[in-house]
Amino acid sequence: MSKRYGTTVALASLDLEIERGEVFGLLGPNGSGKTTFIRLLSGYLLPTDGHLEVCGCDAVQQSLEARRRIGYVPETAPVYGYMRVREFLAFMARLRGLSESAVRDAVDRVIAALALEPVADRLTRTLSRGFRQRTAIAQALVHDPELLILDEPANGLDPRQIIEIRLLIRGLAGRHTVLMSSHVLGEVARTADRVGILLDGRLRGVRAMADTPDLEEWFLSLA
Repeated sequence: MSKRYGTTVALASLDLEIERGEVFGLLGPNGSGKTTFIRLLSGYLLPTDGHLEVCGCDAVQQSLEARRRIGYVPETAPVYGYMRVREFLAFMARLRGLSESAVRDAVDRVIAALALEPVADRLTRTLSRGFRQRTAIAQALVHDPELLILDEPANGLDPRQIIEIRLLIRGLAGRHTVLMSSHVLGEVARTADRVGILLDGRLRGVRAMADTPDLEEWFLSLA
């Protein structure tokens, strides 16, 4: 799959398969093509050429079906500050097409999974950065998607919050496929099952973390 903007190549002949139930880390500096790839997966962009399949759906011909199978958390946590956490999650569940009878159970499920009970009745604008990130992940999980996409999930968090989010992501593996995009080598190394390195719009390699004792050394060898 490739994506071009006029003569500018954002992604060049990307060939990648992410396995069901794994945590896949997409690693690369700013401008490497990570955000373009995520926007293609989530239906914001269309590929210039090639084929993109998301959870068994053609991302172009079956765009709506593909997007129904995705939960997405962009780098800036998307929450409505005038809503309380539980209210916001219920609103997002309805947007995702859940019936009224299913909304309460779905909201209770993600509040428990993300340990949001202490802040469930607080306005989202009053939350700490860590709880705001958890709330953003909760809204992406409220419809129980097959694929969860996290763009820079540790961005702006303090060390304790980073550890909490890392453990949370690992706990989602298996039930969900998780794609996390980052430019922080250490977090990818500690969180992902496999990692792919994007540089200048090209996928330079994919490895299992179990077979990569030194991610930094490998990254520098490709840069």
